[in-house]
Amino acid sequence: MNKLFISFFYLWLIYCCIFSVSCMAQAIQKPLFQNKKFSIFADHVVQSKYSAEAISATKIVSNYKSQANLFKSADITFKFSINGKDNEMPSGTDHHFTCVAKDSACETPVIKFGTQLKNNVAPKDNTYLKPNTKFTVRVDMNDVFNQFNSKGFYTTFNGTKIYKEDFRGLYVAGSTAPLIWDFDNLVNHPQLLLKDNGNHIFSTTLILNSQSDDKKTNAEWNLSKDISNYPQYKSPYLISDAIYNMSLEEMIKAIEPDSTFRTGKEWAGVWTRDISYSIILSMAYMQPAVAINSLLKKVNKKKRIIQDTGTGGAWPCSTDRMIWAVAAFEVYKATGNKDWLQQAYIIIKNSIEDDEHVVYDTLTGMVRGESSFLDWREQTYPKWMQPADIFESECLGTNAVHYEANKVLAEMATILNDKKVAAKHKALAAQIKNGINKYLWMPDKGYYAQYLYGRNYKIISPRMEALGESLCIIFNIADAAKQKEMISKIPFTPYGVTCIYPEIPNIPPYHNNAVWPFVQTYFTWAAQKAGNKKAVMQSIADIYRPAVLFVTNKENFVAQTGDFAGTQINSSNMLWSLSGNISLVHKVLFGIKFETDKLSFHPFVPQALQGKRTLNNFKYRNAVLNISMNGFGNKISSFKVDGKSSPTFTIPATLTGEHEIEIQLSNNFTDNKTNDNVNEQRVYFSLPNPEVSLEKNMLKWEPIKDAVSYIVLKNGKTIASIKNNSFAIEKNITAEYQVIAIDKNKVLSFASEPILVADEKNISVYQAEDFASKSDSSFKGFTGKGFVETSTTLNRNLSFNINVAKEGSYRINFRYANGNGPTNTENKCAIRTLNVDEKESGTIVFPQRGKNEWSNWGYSNSVKIFLTKGKHIINLSFEDFDDNMNGEINQAMIDAMRLILLK
Repeated sequence: MNKLFISFFYLWLIYCCIFSVSCMAQAIQKPLFQNKKFSIFADHVVQSKYSAEAISATKIVSNYKSQANLFKSADITFKFSINGKDNEMPSGTDHHFTCVAKDSACETPVIKFGTQLKNNVAPKDNTYLKPNTKFTVRVDMNDVFNQFNSKGFYTTFNGTKIYKEDFRGLYVAGSTAPLIWDFDNLVNHPQLLLKDNGNHIFSTTLILNSQSDDKKTNAEWNLSKDISNYPQYKSPYLISDAIYNMSLEEMIKAIEPDSTFRTGKEWAGVWTRDISYSIILSMAYMQPAVAINSLLKKVNKKKRIIQDTGTGGAWPCSTDRMIWAVAAFEVYKATGNKDWLQQAYIIIKNSIEDDEHVVYDTLTGMVRGESSFLDWREQTYPKWMQPADIFESECLGTNAVHYEANKVLAEMATILNDKKVAAKHKALAAQIKNGINKYLWMPDKGYYAQYLYGRNYKIISPRMEALGESLCIIFNIADAAKQKEMISKIPFTPYGVTCIYPEIPNIPPYHNNAVWPFVQTYFTWAAQKAGNKKAVMQSIADIYRPAVLFVTNKENFVAQTGDFAGTQINSSNMLWSLSGNISLVHKVLFGIKFETDKLSFHPFVPQALQGKRTLNNFKYRNAVLNISMNGFGNKISSFKVDGKSSPTFTIPATLTGEHEIEIQLSNNFTDNKTNDNVNEQRVYFSLPNPEVSLEKNMLKWEPIKDAVSYIVLKNGKTIASIKNNSFAIEKNITAEYQVIAIDKNKVLSFASEPILVADEKNISVYQAEDFASKSDSSFKGFTGKGFVETSTTLNRNLSFNINVAKEGSYRINFRYANGNGPTNTENKCAIRTLNVDEKESGTIVFPQRGKNEWSNWGYSNSVKIFLTKGKHIINLSFEDFDDNMNGEINQAMIDAMRLILLK
């Protein structure tokens, strides 16, 4: 009996142990975050059949493999391109060919340039490209060369003339790698250049679904660098600890031998916006010396901040270089380095003063220039927008940057006792803030519009722009009520907040249809500030997932799939992504904030991440802090320094030596009534914009598939909502028209390219060669008898003496050529100050239009002026503040000046 009892007892004990272990395992396996696409656990991530695990704080293993190459469609969509421009057929009209390989190869028929090839066979479901398929594409260019020989130029489908002397090559663009739809970058892909095989039949052979492109990540990460000199983090969540340590190691790898930051594993060199956003995130205090060296590398000899290359020749088409100022001030707050403060102050002041002349819009109070970091025009702008149009756009993120830069300069001036400068830039900051809230806030959506755009009449693009929205919250451009509303209304897709929303159709993933971890980090900061617990946790999960699965801090990934493969460009060991992961620990969970005279704590710990965590060896100026924190929430119940309670939750900048900081959270949030909604949405694409033409007095366009109606705009205002695809207008009134397509969910397309309608008597054209010596260059395509060159040495002042017949408001612009570079890179935008009767009246930009394409003519931006009846002097002058980023080449050919009477 006793033996039986003892046996039963042991069996019961074993059962209890097994049950207890099982319960513990289940508790451990409870996800910290879960949605329909993936789950985050304390030590691993699961996404579909793939998983990655933090074996320890210094080791991660993953079995993730990209699916991008497994099911590639055999239906190839492509188009030919002269000189890297979208100029063969109208947008949306492409060649279609089903590549059914025989002997691992397929070949198109000879396609006549400009004539659409439709599918050679009926497409079948589940027809996929075979690995390493050789794809030969052939095109007949005889019509083009016949026109070159008979007329000297070829006229494209939309009337553009391409001169024989400007022919630089024929490229193929498309949707299947190695084809790309980025026309601006075709010239950088030599395999996409077709060769003349004789008789003007051009061809090239590409390898589709190349197995060398098979996309894999590292299967494993093991710590190999000494990270002991940096803040040491431990928490109850192994996944968080491992990501943090991996990011520390990748930070070390990102430091070049010259003690500057490398942008990414695949990106050598220092880039203004990349280093600046990274420094703000965490590098200001993690690597202050390297941060300063990197910032100084982006300053020119005139002590101005260098704008990285961007649309139309860098600055002033792109103007987000001013994020440098915010980064520079973050370094000062972290280090207290007064010499650096003085040095940075001069650079920032010089740069903003140039911007005041060139890019500030006195009408809106805002600043012109491309969206911050979204510097690839087709990724976030309609295709019709020329670089001059992008210069005129007024963008949310860029204006948020300029607002904060002016605030920084004002604060620096206060510290340095320059009260006049402080007052001036406080006022400029307020002006920009007022403009953002007046012109870009969308009450119906609960967040800001991405930008104002257009030509003579600007309208809003109602897309959400994640970085700009986040910065408006972080910088307090949005008030507290707006901040909470924005975080609950901004669309949140399953893998994160996309750069823009909705996405643009027929544009491959990069900024479009993509999530960028560094942007997600700024969104996390914004959600933390707004007090949205759900958004913070979801955002942390969206940053942890790719870091663990990909076993590196990737640059970006496709929003629809969550996959790193498929974006146009990507890099591992990406500086701003790793900086973001470090900042999640320091600036979100521990809530560390650097101020001019102290370090303050504003922790935000989601309940799912509750528990005790430590951050030891955190260096602040001359102090070393060992910080422990327990609980969850954003409310501190106890804050102790070396065992003594402190009511302020701050550390003075004067503190020296090693100290112990103990933080107990109250396990709740300061405002439990905060709206914790998250606007969960699928990835969504708007319709393509209509392409409108004017026939007599009718606006006409091809019907847009899935459009339920169209909005017609006149001078930026809605005048009609219609179902059909034509609209009658008055031709004797000067006006600008656009059309927008609307889908069944009331989502708007981009507006069409503006069509200017004006009576000829209201348009005056003045030939430049009538007012200055014409150029001896033999470029073609000009009007009148010639054209005039303006450069740093020739015609620095170009004056037009005119006699105006009628008083009124006019739009003034210039027909020009600039063949100093492509539309998307380099830094040779020509800039001139417009003076009317010796009064500075605006800026005229002449962005690059194609490398060595000097017969490619177009119009500059336009400036609105008021002229009385009679004589006037219109002058283009080259001023000191008109220096571009090149510093030497600032050149354009001026064909004519155009004056359009508005009323």
